[in-house]
Amino acid sequence: MILGITGGMGCGKSTVARLIERRGWRRLDSDALVRERVFADPALRTALRERFGPDVAPEAGEIDRGRLAAVVFNDEAARVDLEKLTHPPLFALWREALREQPHGEWVFEVPLLFEKRLENWFDFTVCVASSPPQQLARLEQRGLSRVLAEQRISKQLPLARKIELSDHVVWNDGSEAFLESQVDRLLMVVRQAR
Repeated sequence: MILGITGGMGCGKSTVARLIERRGWRRLDSDALVRERVFADPALRTALRERFGPDVAPEAGEIDRGRLAAVVFNDEAARVDLEKLTHPPLFALWREALREQPHGEWVFEVPLLFEKRLENWFDFTVCVASSPPQQLARLEQRGLSRVLAEQRISKQLPLARKIELSDHVVWNDGSEAFLESQVDRLLMVVRQAR
């Protein structure tokens, strides 16, 4: 079984995915795969350097994700180009993981699950949601200014629409115990539906 976890920035997708992982599921974090595996590919780094410049993708050293984000969140064509470069190798890594354990219980963190129409990858989709003030507060705690946080949120599908499209919703505005109880209920429901 494969759960696809999505939601708004700062709503707690990773927190929910980690809670599910603690309950014995295999976790796959798409953002981490891009950072650690996709960006490490020399051919991709060259393509990023050619498209976005040496300030973003120097020959030696790390990809400057802050500069890259500043470019792609302000330029729609740049965002599309980045996705064309990173999504095919990311999906190849998904397939590789699933080939290694095809009958496992998986939870995939996928920020752009509905934006990129990836629903068919998953048995169930789950939206992690929270109130806008809570979402902005979490993003500010991560070091994003309110203006940048609002700008980045605006580039994603509205949270209300993600909630409508999802098979299940986990609300992340309460206590950790409340969140854990929702995760336990979610896993019970999806296992019964299998």
